Amino acid sequence: MRGFQKIKAILFSTIFVLSLFILFSFNLKAEKKGSPCIACHEKVTPGIVKQFSESPMNEIMDCSGCHGSAHSSEKDVEKASLPTPDTCGRCHSEKLKEFRDGKHALGWHAMKMLPMVTHQPVAVAGGGLKGCSGCHKIGDKDLKDIKRYGSGACNSCHTRHAFSVKEAKDPRACRTCHMGFDHPQWEMWQTSKHGTIWEIEGGDRAPTCQTCHMRNGSHRVMTAWGFFAVRLPEDDKEWLKDRVTILQALGALDEKGNKTERFDAFREAKILRLTKEEFEKEKEAKINVCAKCHSKRFAKDNYASSEEIIREVDKILAESIREVKRLYDRGIIKKPDGWKYAPDLLQFYEAKTVAEQELYLMFLEYRMRAFQGAFHSNPDYMHWYGWAKMKEAEKKIKEDVERLIKQNRHN
Repeated sequence: MRGFQKIKAILFSTIFVLSLFILFSFNLKAEKKGSPCIACHEKVTPGIVKQFSESPMNEIMDCSGCHGSAHSSEKDVEKASLPTPDTCGRCHSEKLKEFRDGKHALGWHAMKMLPMVTHQPVAVAGGGLKGCSGCHKIGDKDLKDIKRYGSGACNSCHTRHAFSVKEAKDPRACRTCHMGFDHPQWEMWQTSKHGTIWEIEGGDRAPTCQTCHMRNGSHRVMTAWGFFAVRLPEDDKEWLKDRVTILQALGALDEKGNKTERFDAFREAKILRLTKEEFEKEKEAKINVCAKCHSKRFAKDNYASSEEIIREVDKILAESIREVKRLYDRGIIKKPDGWKYAPDLLQFYEAKTVAEQELYLMFLEYRMRAFQGAFHSNPDYMHWYGWAKMKEAEKKIKEDVERLIKQNRHN
């Protein structure tokens, strides 16, 4: 009898709690329907309201959840709060923690540290979000840097106002930024065997960007080699010699091999891998992803062959840097005003000579395509868009250097 009464009490409590929950849900929806935000924006921005109404956010809050309640009419629009990663972190604390431990959160910082950016019009590289900033806005930033859309970071992948998880899991969500001149990872993957299988079959048979770079849904997004494909220390003495030359041309080391303020900036932006432990941890994580479909031996062999590509293209880049350096050492070309280092790969297309323009292309386009093409299993990108162009650029630089030296002798 007591057992029956106990079960009866539990059932009554459960029904009572469910009734409260249903009542609360109806009230919440009624409250949102009567929200002054929704009522107004159905007329002003109906598309946004439609997207939001179909999003999971609509189940728990209205616009004020992200934008605050200070804005109440068209006369005080500036009072609407701009969402930041911290706004999302109120509900998604673990994802925010992962995001801030990875490289996406450093995207804005990595852009701002580039000396080339300081030479560009604001509309090209600044807050207009039309050039570099259009993708690098995914990084954490001060609101003073961007005073309108694009400050949320999370909405780079979960685009507003749908905030779709399905969208962010689709590899096509990555292609707006990971394509084109210096990092055509989308094109490489899409035309690789992995991408081809995905387009034909869909599903889980072929890995996507998220499979390899967001393992188990992690928002950390890190790689072993990093964007510049530069690591320290290095056991291979010849490779280390080439890498020092490259780091000097990046302004991370001075002519004596000492670390500079740029080295510190690179470390803060997680562009360099500076310990074996850090590098091996990221490398092993990637190999383990590959080993879910392939044997671990196969995965290790493929990873090693991709690293060999980096070593080979580094030889060409380092030798070309030394060729251009000859012009500076002989006084044939002068260090431009405002430049602390020369040659300076991070001045990109602001380079002042033909040889240095070719050197910038070698570093930022051809070298990137060679090693990224290797890691993304795209032989054509690795060879013809990467390695072949490196060889071609090497010849052009040597010819231009010899021309300038010969011309200087006659003068």
